Amino acid sequence: MWETNYIHTDRGLFEYFTYGHGEPMAVTHHYSEYNSNGNLFGAAFAEHYKVYLINVRGAGKSERAVHEDEFSMLETVKDLEAIRKALDLNKWGFAGHSTGGMLALVYAIQFPDSLTKIIVGGAAASKAYGEHPDCIYSTQNPNYERIVYIMDRLSQDEVPLEERQKLGYEWALMSYHLEENLKRSMTKPNSGKTCGPRLDYFRKIEYPNFDLTKQLQEIVVPTFVYTGTYDSQCPLVFGKEIAAEIPGATFWEFKNSNHFPFAEEEEKFGSFVKETSTK
Repeated sequence: MWETNYIHTDRGLFEYFTYGHGEPMAVTHHYSEYNSNGNLFGAAFAEHYKVYLINVRGAGKSERAVHEDEFSMLETVKDLEAIRKALDLNKWGFAGHSTGGMLALVYAIQFPDSLTKIIVGGAAASKAYGEHPDCIYSTQNPNYERIVYIMDRLSQDEVPLEERQKLGYEWALMSYHLEENLKRSMTKPNSGKTCGPRLDYFRKIEYPNFDLTKQLQEIVVPTFVYTGTYDSQCPLVFGKEIAAEIPGATFWEFKNSNHFPFAEEEEKFGSFVKETSTK
């Protein structure tokens, strides 16, 4: 289903996976590593787009980082630009979920002429999401201490696979509206293992200064934003903020979802994707 590919760019070698037909759509997350199983989020776009699911620097068989600041969002979108040019694509869309959605905002701010559109889901434009009491990463949230422990463990490469899987399930369960939806999603081909060094960089270096709110009005790329009503990572208010501040942005709320509407409300998410493909 997903085809494995490699591309040489002027910023190094990158691994990516393709699936679907139509206009090109790049998909990635800021600290996930994919394999040939593809990804549920990326697969949701394959009916209307040719999806390029990209392993960012330090993930999978993509180029390693020499300096940790190469894990920054700015350097990451520069890598994405190098990949686009090496693929000889004049423009492409970019769809990102969670910190992938944050990458989409940075990409649209830095390289608007390279994008046909951006799709931003389960995201926020500043670190304020992590201070909201409904966010599991907030010190005011009852899940805070547990989620910090989980992230610390997943950041360590030596943690055994069985433990990683259990911790990953627990983290995911905090981010699904219904456990039955999580279990259903686990029956489908998927990948997206946490890339520890990139997660560490985001948490400890990039997140404390993350704030794009004053730049949102500069975004001129067609923008589609979605959020689940019960999102426990980037609460609903932050998705609404992004859509309200970007001129002409479209907003969809998924009322029976937490952080993963593409897995919890597949049919409605398919309608959302179809709408993005017609504009």
